[in-house]
Amino acid sequence: MAMDRQNLGVTVCGGKGRTSLKTPKEIREMAQVFGLNGYKTESMVYASKMCAKTDNTLIQDSYQLYHHCFFFTEKGEWIVIQQGINEEKANARRYHWGLDKHRYTQEPDQDILCPSKLPEALNMTHKESQANQKTCVDLVRDNPEKLRRQMVKPVSAGQSRLDKWSGTEDQLLIMPRSVNWDAVREAYEFQPRTYEEFVSRKGIGPGTVRGLALVAELIYGDRASWKDPVKFNFAFGGKDGVPYPVDRRSMDEAVEVLKNGVSASRLKTGEQRRALQRLRKCIPESVPERFGTIKSYQ
Repeated sequence: MAMDRQNLGVTVCGGKGRTSLKTPKEIREMAQVFGLNGYKTESMVYASKMCAKTDNTLIQDSYQLYHHCFFFTEKGEWIVIQQGINEEKANARRYHWGLDKHRYTQEPDQDILCPSKLPEALNMTHKESQANQKTCVDLVRDNPEKLRRQMVKPVSAGQSRLDKWSGTEDQLLIMPRSVNWDAVREAYEFQPRTYEEFVSRKGIGPGTVRGLALVAELIYGDRASWKDPVKFNFAFGGKDGVPYPVDRRSMDEAVEVLKNGVSASRLKTGEQRRALQRLRKCIPESVPERFGTIKSYQ
């Protein structure tokens, strides 16, 4: 997929579904074409893995990644764009990583776009989760069998409920069933020093991260963040071009801001006029009186 773009000095690796699994191999192939050294190559392979793990494991927002694209230049500059799907909501969420962002587990510099913001989403990258992260590392560095007993302990009828974790007041605390205990034991033998070292290991998935975070909060009192990190919503429509029911007032305010910006710009009069005419096309004919300045340029 990447080889025909080498003459442009930029390439894209990965893709949709199973094609995304080829990303490390394609990065190494194209890095060799571009003449990048081994250290830079492996750092990009690591970045690809950690961007995916952050958005699929550390941020648990019910959107499952199915598309991962890793773009990089002949100088080794890279960005990542990936997309997750929520089949229940029948919509997607897109994750954008800017040039050479190296923070994965603490407030990563990324932009997340989605039609709506969730009221709750486990966010282990938020600054409020740092104490929880530290406790998770301490738990892994301790005896894994002791940790396992803490995590699989049955919930009795009289035990306190943790509504935040279940998302509803009608359920008792339920530990995830998909904890990878083999991976936890291997992490214990490795003795990770940081949360990133722990979660970067093979086999550490959403269930394991969630289970450890639960123990860290229930037993040690270190709460994790439940703030959805999505930054941008589609104001007037989705990526498929189909408009959503919109807040008319917000739409009008957005047009007014754009109009004032064009009017205050240093563009020549003719360029301003053409820009305002293009903006006027976005406004329904039924409300010309609100935008007299734009109408006067027609």
